[in-house]
Amino acid sequence: MTVQPMAGEMKTTLNGLDVMAASQTIGAIKADESLARFQFRAKNTWVGGGENRSTIRDFYGAGREDDSRETAFEFTNGEPPVLLGNNEGANPVEYLLHALAGCVTTTFVLHAMARGIEIHSLSTELEGDMDLRGLLGLDDSVSPGYEEIRIRMHVDAACSEEELEDLMRYAEAHSPVCNTVCRPVPVKLSRA
Repeated sequence: MTVQPMAGEMKTTLNGLDVMAASQTIGAIKADESLARFQFRAKNTWVGGGENRSTIRDFYGAGREDDSRETAFEFTNGEPPVLLGNNEGANPVEYLLHALAGCVTTTFVLHAMARGIEIHSLSTELEGDMDLRGLLGLDDSVSPGYEEIRIRMHVDAACSEEELEDLMRYAEAHSPVCNTVCRPVPVKLSRA
């Protein structure tokens, strides 16, 4: 990614992002590719029934352990009553939609900034279809995961329709969560 100068005067921020910091980050990674290696982490504890809590705090990135977070982010996973829970929180497959929406949105905004495109408004709606026979082990021919996920973006931006379509396809292809969901990724489950 290269940050493109905007027509006329260079803005210091675009779409809420620091243009100079983005250029410096890209330059640093181009100069030392090892800075691009990140490891994100989450911890989870079962509470009871369908409720469990994940905490996210530390990660490795830009060549070092990050120490910018004083406290961990906490996410309560739950289930609706129809799935034997008490609505303690969104369920994990809903969090997946949340992660996908957030990542596609952030990727879209970042690359719009890099292209010098100002976004006036942006929102997304996601739907995912699932057949619970896979989760419940009632039919081995049914996948336990999503069959299809649909994302609808509502975008008002200072660019042509062609530029907007190209940016949407680019965000779809370069979103880490979208890429992870769209291709097989090894997950290794083991006892500690």
